[in-house]
Amino acid sequence: MKSRWKKYLAAGLLTAGVLSLTGCHGAKEEKSFELPDTFDTSKNYELTFWAKNDTNKTQTDIYKKAISDFEALYPNITVNLKLYTDYGKIYNDVITNIATDTTPNVCITYPDHIATYLTGKDTVVPLDELLTDETYGLGGSGLAFDSPTEEEIIPQFLSECSIEGHYYALPFMRSTEACYVNKTYVEKLGYTLPETLTWDFIWKVSEAATKKNSDGTYAVNGQDVMIPFIYKSTDNMMIEYLAEKDAAYSTAEGEIGLFNNTTKDFLLNIAEHTKTGAFSTFKISGYPANFLNAGQCIFAIDSTAGSTWMGTNAPLVDISDDAVQEFDTEVMMIPQVDPEHPKMISQGPSVCVFNKQDPQEVLASWLFTQYLLTNEVQIAYSETEGYVPVTSKAQDSAEYQDYLSRAGEDNNTFYDVKIAASKLLLTHAEDTFVTAVFNGSASLRDAAGQLIEDVTKSVRRKKEIDDTYIENLYSDVTSLYHLDQISTGGADGKKDLGPLPKTSVALLGALGVIWALILLYLLKELVKKRKYQRENH
Repeated sequence: MKSRWKKYLAAGLLTAGVLSLTGCHGAKEEKSFELPDTFDTSKNYELTFWAKNDTNKTQTDIYKKAISDFEALYPNITVNLKLYTDYGKIYNDVITNIATDTTPNVCITYPDHIATYLTGKDTVVPLDELLTDETYGLGGSGLAFDSPTEEEIIPQFLSECSIEGHYYALPFMRSTEACYVNKTYVEKLGYTLPETLTWDFIWKVSEAATKKNSDGTYAVNGQDVMIPFIYKSTDNMMIEYLAEKDAAYSTAEGEIGLFNNTTKDFLLNIAEHTKTGAFSTFKISGYPANFLNAGQCIFAIDSTAGSTWMGTNAPLVDISDDAVQEFDTEVMMIPQVDPEHPKMISQGPSVCVFNKQDPQEVLASWLFTQYLLTNEVQIAYSETEGYVPVTSKAQDSAEYQDYLSRAGEDNNTFYDVKIAASKLLLTHAEDTFVTAVFNGSASLRDAAGQLIEDVTKSVRRKKEIDDTYIENLYSDVTSLYHLDQISTGGADGKKDLGPLPKTSVALLGALGVIWALILLYLLKELVKKRKYQRENH
């Protein structure tokens, strides 16, 4: 009997052990980070740094130089760089690695993504204490480099890194969206660019550009292709329009307001202009820059960080030289509902630090994170594209001001369109806004863009876009992005974790069955024992 009892007990304990491992998704329990009194330079630390880069070799060289210069200052720290082609892949890898406790030490990412990382306990280090520490904080006395102070980080950019009242990142670079305009074609169509673009103006000119010659070519460019208005990021398109209209999108608590009448009216308007061929998106037609440079687009909206791809003399192009057309490029603010009170989104990567068992390793990570905000790194990186430095220390430096003053000297470092894009954000920093960050805000952002993409595709497939279609679209997109499962409990992920995964439910059920069998077995043995005692006494 004892042998059989041990087998059942072992089975129950094994299942309980498996269940406990599954419950924490294979991750070790991390303890909250506590800042050491001093940095231990007698030990060696090897850090992993995940960053995003497309094909810009200059940016890669800047990362490598920053690492080399930092390692020269701290010979006991080695930084290993891993490059990704987009932020989505970084996000997916971080989520995967949280489960196996193999996150990087330092990661370039977005606050929306960090809010999801925070659903793991003590995964991302809160920076509140680190920011203000007299020795190792921003501008601290114990640093081996000239770090900016907290006051020298542009307040709007730093505030973007606050989630649930705590800082979980430092801004790295900032950009906004710009409308790159073929001014030559606007004037050829008989229009004059206003000081600030409006939606009405863009739609009017775009419709005029759809007119064709008798041979089927477009009148404005004499070509077979013309898509007057192309938007790269349709999630931003929706978010910015709702902000301009003071319409609901989401709250800081995670309440979703996207599916409203303003959204519906905007989608119906987009559908009408898609029908005439006046509008399309990057996901449907391709990069706006390619059409703009080929004289096949008039209004191309993309990030200021994409400015090096825009215009006749763009240093980076994806089309053949003979396809590039000559035209005057104007860099303008995105179309506005109210030009007197413009609004434009602030975007760009931030840098977060992941928690580790050794607080000294975390401190080493923090030192490197700070180093990315030094003038040397900030100015060098901002000169590669239409980003702007995130510190007033870098923005106000003689070196950066000299860079801005030399627009047009060449078509590489001083490319005029790129510098104009940077100046757009520098001039309108006070007009920028950000959306609320919470666990699920990244999904909501994707959903906002999906609404426009689906409507545009449906029009091209000759579907009727009406109120019924919009209501069904709302329902489909809600389900697709699980928006009905987003918690309104904030970003810490501790108030509403949703239903248990199916595997956990199955294991809990199996555990219950095993213990029930054990109890039945013990009861049966007890009955047999008492029966034996009665028969023999």
